[in-house]
Amino acid sequence: MIGTGVALVNVGDASAATTNLIANPGFESGLSNWSCTAGSGSAVSSPVHSGTSALKAVPSASDTGQCSQTVSVQPNSAYTLSAWVQGSYVYIGATGTGGTDPSTWTPGTSGFQQLSVGFTTGASTHSVTVYTHGWYGQPTYYADDLSLSGPAGNPTTPPPTTTPPTTPPTTPPTTPPTTPPTTPPTTPVTPPPGNLPKHVVTGYWQDFNNGAQVQTIAQVQNQYDIIAVAFADATSTPGAISFTLDPSLGYSVAQFKADIAAKQAAGKKVIISVGGQNGTISVRDSASATNFANSVYSLMQTYGFNGVDIDLENGIDTTYMPQALRALSAKAGSSLIITMAPQTIDMLTAGSDYLATALKIKDILTVVNTQYYNSGSMNGCDGGVYSQGTVDFITTMACTAIQAGLSPAQVGIGTPASTSAAGSGYVSPTVVNNALDCLAKGTGCGTFKPSTTWPTIRGAMTWSTNWDASAGNTWSNAVGAHVHAMP
Repeated sequence: MIGTGVALVNVGDASAATTNLIANPGFESGLSNWSCTAGSGSAVSSPVHSGTSALKAVPSASDTGQCSQTVSVQPNSAYTLSAWVQGSYVYIGATGTGGTDPSTWTPGTSGFQQLSVGFTTGASTHSVTVYTHGWYGQPTYYADDLSLSGPAGNPTTPPPTTTPPTTPPTTPPTTPPTTPPTTPPTTPVTPPPGNLPKHVVTGYWQDFNNGAQVQTIAQVQNQYDIIAVAFADATSTPGAISFTLDPSLGYSVAQFKADIAAKQAAGKKVIISVGGQNGTISVRDSASATNFANSVYSLMQTYGFNGVDIDLENGIDTTYMPQALRALSAKAGSSLIITMAPQTIDMLTAGSDYLATALKIKDILTVVNTQYYNSGSMNGCDGGVYSQGTVDFITTMACTAIQAGLSPAQVGIGTPASTSAAGSGYVSPTVVNNALDCLAKGTGCGTFKPSTTWPTIRGAMTWSTNWDASAGNTWSNAVGAHVHAMP
C-alpha cells in the first residue's frame, strides 16, 4: 500500500489582500515570465480554474513538462506555494530555497484541485525557482492560479543567479515517485536503548526452508545483535498471532527456547516478526489492536522474545497499529524492542503508512530497517530520481525518514544477504558500508551527499541469516564488523 502524503486541499480563492509574488500566476499573459522545458507548455482557454487562461503542459517519454519562474524572496522567511492543477502525476515545488527544497504532488485529479506546500528560506537566500511539472509518458496536465505568499524580496537587491531545477533523467522510473516529506523535522526522540549497542545489525531467521541454509538460532552468526524470527502466524481471532516451529526443521521447542536464552545471555535480542510477503495479519480496529498486543505479549512470555518486528507488506493502519504497540509497551515495559521492516514505497513521505506509524510511536521505537530492494526507482529526499542497487538510493531514502522526524538512531539500512535472497536490489556489503559512512560522516557517498551527517545512524539489516550463511556469512562478516566499528 502506498501512502502518497499529498498535500491536497480544497479551499476557496485567496483574498485580494494576499500578496502573490508570482508574476502572471494565471497565465493570462500567455507564458510571459515562465520558462517551459522542451517547448512543453502553452496557454489555453479551457480548462481553466479562474480567469480566461491556464497552463497546458505535455510531458513526453523524456521530459516531464516542467514550467518554472524565478521569484525574489527574503532570507529566513516562511513561504507557502500553491497551485490549482488537473491531470495525472502533477507536481509543484521550489528549488534554491537554502534548505530542504519542498515539493508535493497528486496522482490524479479529474477537475482542478489545489496543491500547497510550505518552506522557509535560508540565511542567504534572495530568490527561489518555483515550478510545476508532470511525469514521463503521462498525459497532459493543466495548472492555474499559482501563488507564492510571504515577504516580498528587496527590489533594490537583484537576486543572484540561481541554478535551474535539475532536469530529471531521460529514463522514467518503474514507479512514478512521490516527493520528499514536507513535514518539518521534529525534535528527535532518543529511542529506548533496550540494552543494545549504539549501532546494531539485524538479521531475519527463517522458520521455514526455501532453499537457504537451515539453521538453529544457536547457529546464527555472532555479528547479529537483533535476530527476528520470521514469521508469526495469523489466527482466527482478528489481530491475534501465534507461533509454531516448522516441523520440517527438526527443531524442538525446548531447544529453540534454550537457544534464544543463550543468545540473550550473549547480549543479543531475539524478537518475533509479524508479516512477511504472505502475512495476512490485520490490525484495523480497537479490538484487533488489543488482540495483537495480548498475543504478542503471550509469545514473549512463552518463548522469551524481547519484542516484535512489524513486517506487514499489505500495509498497516496508522491509528490502530500504534494503539496496539503502545498497549504492548504498557505490558512489556521499557525494555521492549520494536522494529519495523517496511518496503521502500511505504516510507516515501511522512504520510506513508509505515512512516506515519513510526513517527507516532518514536518514543518507544527501536529501529526501522527499510527494505531498500525490490523497489525500482524512486525520489530521494532531494527530489532527484534514484535507482535501487546504489549508494545514492539508500542514502536519499534514509534521509527522507530522518527529515520526516525519525531520530537517525531509529533508521537502519535493509539489504539482501545475497543475490538469491531478493528479486532485485542486491548490493555488495561494500555498498552497504559506504552508505553507512555517507550518512554517519559524509564519506563514501555517491552523487548525493547529505547536507549534514548523522553519526548515530542505527545500523543495517539483512534478509536473511540463512541466506547469509548460504553465502559463507559474507554479508555479516563485512557489514557486521563495519557497523560495530562505527564510533
